[in-house]
Formats: sequence, C-alpha cells, structure tokens
Amino acid sequence: MMRLPGGLGTAHRLLLLALGAMFVQQTFAAIGRSLPSVIAPAIMADLALDHAWLGVYVGIAAAASLGFQLGCGSFILRYGALRMSQAALVMLAIGLAAAAMAGPVWLFAVSAIIGGGGAAVSTPASSHLLGRYAPPRIAPLVFSLKQTAVPVGLLLSGILGPLVTGLTDWRGALLAAALGCLAFTLMLQPLRREFDADRQPGQRFRLSDFATTITAVTRDRDLRALSIACFAFNGLQTVFTSYFVTYLVALGYGLAAAGLVFSIVMVIAVPCRILWGWVGSGRAAPRTVMGGLALGMAASSVLAGLFTAGWPVLLIGLVAAGLSATAMSWHGVLLSETARLAPAGNRGAATGGVLSFGQLGGLLLPLAYALLLSLTGSFGAGFLACGVPALWVGWELLRRRPPTPA
Repeated sequence: MMRLPGGLGTAHRLLLLALGAMFVQQTFAAIGRSLPSVIAPAIMADLALDHAWLGVYVGIAAAASLGFQLGCGSFILRYGALRMSQAALVMLAIGLAAAAMAGPVWLFAVSAIIGGGGAAVSTPASSHLLGRYAPPRIAPLVFSLKQTAVPVGLLLSGILGPLVTGLTDWRGALLAAALGCLAFTLMLQPLRREFDADRQPGQRFRLSDFATTITAVTRDRDLRALSIACFAFNGLQTVFTSYFVTYLVALGYGLAAAGLVFSIVMVIAVPCRILWGWVGSGRAAPRTVMGGLALGMAASSVLAGLFTAGWPVLLIGLVAAGLSATAMSWHGVLLSETARLAPAGNRGAATGGVLSFGQLGGLLLPLAYALLLSLTGSFGAGFLACGVPALWVGWELLRRRPPTPA
C-alpha cells in the first residue's frame, strides 16, 4: 500500500490516499474513453470508414454512459465506491480489447457500449468516495485536483496513442491501454477495506432506480441547474476531444503533429482545473465560476469553427487552449457542488443523475456534429453550433449571481 507522510493526521492521510487513487483511476478512464477518438484517423484509414462514423461511435458510447450513470447509484452503495472503480476499469479494458479486435464494424458498437459504461461509472464512484473524506470548504479544490486526471489522460492519449500506433498499429495502441487498466485494477485491491467500509450489502438494484435518480436531480432547482449546465459542458467537451485531432488532419496536419497539438493544449486544463477549484473554494460562488467558464467555452467554440488551412498553428493552438481552459476545466467545481447539494449518503446517485444529463449532451451534440459534417462537409460548422448551448447556460447562470461566499 502507498505510504504517506507520518506527520499528517489520519484524516489528511486518508484524504491524500483517496485523492491519489481516484486520480489514477480517472486518468485511465480518460485514456480508455478518448484513445479511439485520438487515433481515429488511423483506424478509419485502415478500415476505409467515413469520418462521420466517429460521431456515431461517440454517440453510442454516450448513450451507454447515460444508462450506466442512471443505474450505478445502487451498485455503489451495495458494493462500495472502490469496487465499482475497479469494475469500471475492467469494463474499459474489455471495451478497448473489443475495438482492437474489430474487423466487423459492429464490434466497435460493442466496444462503445462496454467502454462507455466503464467510463461512466468511474466518476460517480470517485465522487462518492472523495465526498466522504473531503472537508466541505475545500471540496471544490479537492474535486478539481482529482478531475485534473482527465486532461492528464487526454494528454497521454494524444502523445502515446499516435506514438504506439506508429510503432505497432492502432490495435496495439488499444491493447496496451487495456492492459494498463487491468494492472491498476489489481493495484487498487489493498485499499478496499478502508474505502468500501461504508458499503451497504443489503442495498438492492431496482429498475425504478433510473427514474428515482432522474427525479432526485430534476425536482431540486439547484441540482436541475447543474444538470442543464452539465449537458452543455460535457456535450461541447465530447465534441472537442472527439473531433479536434481529426479536424486538424483534415486541415493538412499529420496524425502525430495533430496529436501533439492536442496534447499541448490539454496541459492548459491541468492548472486551470486547479485554479477554478481554488476560486470556487470561498473566493467566488461556484455558480459564478461556472457561468464565466460557459461564456468562455462558447466564445472559443465559435472561433474553432472558423479554422481554415491558412490559420497559423500558434493561433489554432491559442483557440484550442481557450477550449481546454474552459470546456475541459469545469468538472471539479460542478462535481463538488453536486456532492454538496446531494442528499446525505447518496452522493454517487446524485452525481450519476447530474452526469447523466452530461452524457445526454455527450450523445446529442456529437451526433449533431456528425450530421452537420455529413450535410456540409465542414468540420467548423459543428463547433459553431455546439457552442450555442454553453452560451445559453452562461447567460442563465450569471443572470442571478449569488453573493460571494464569506
């Protein structure tokens, strides 16, 4: 088991251990979710598929994620957040392996369903676990630190995905990621006794849990506002992470160069997630922070829609950095607010409910992007359209700003 500084109190040591474990778990979840999109140009060239099919793959994964997030609350309570984190990693590994074996296109659908479900469970499980150990006042910062794992995972996908693809092929890259997920699953096992001590073995799963989860977040005004924001934010994030590399390849960049640009701009999201979490931890109301981020991601998305082959790479990188600083950096603030507002003992279910709206955005906006791409042949049109929901959310969140916390 990981050793922590002896001078720290037990509560602090457990918090750091939980944060470290969930950080790595979320890193692998981000790699498993994003890697097929990052190396999509190689996959599509090999299998002679149209680029619009990427939106279908992402949409299927989002649809699967929606179902898993709505239903995972009871499983988290019954088996524990750490056990469900392990289950999420195993599902991601199976999904990646299924994609690696894909000859028939339908195997990609199987991969999207299994892998999308694994990625979906990872965040509610980690939020439930961290919610037990993070003091409320610094929860936005703690959750933001944990969520920096997502851009770290995307950065690793952008660098290692094309690299391993070049050394082996796209199948080898997917299998390597699958093995990494399985290895960390085993490494988490020694932590289960402590982190699953709150599990409720008598908890049962019922089909009504889906409706209960939705009702819990829609009948509460604050959770409903977070759900709508999550729809817009996650939808735009999914479009960005799914299509940006392919967009650059269409503009004339090589896969390795496009992946490198993607990885560089992902670095921006790491300090930004920490920064927004710090700002939301008593320096500004989380609602205000999210409203500002919404307007920033809307503006960056519109600019991304205007890319042409004549734009210098530095300018493209600056716009993408704006998307990274906003569309890739809202998670900690929103998730900590969700955990704060959730009914006692049901953080995982409430997080799953809010994130299910995010998955709905992750389903509908990429499909809208794919439709626009198919109809217009323009990669930019989708970015222009997908920034509109974020613009509306930003206006709504900032229209009635609460006072800054004392």
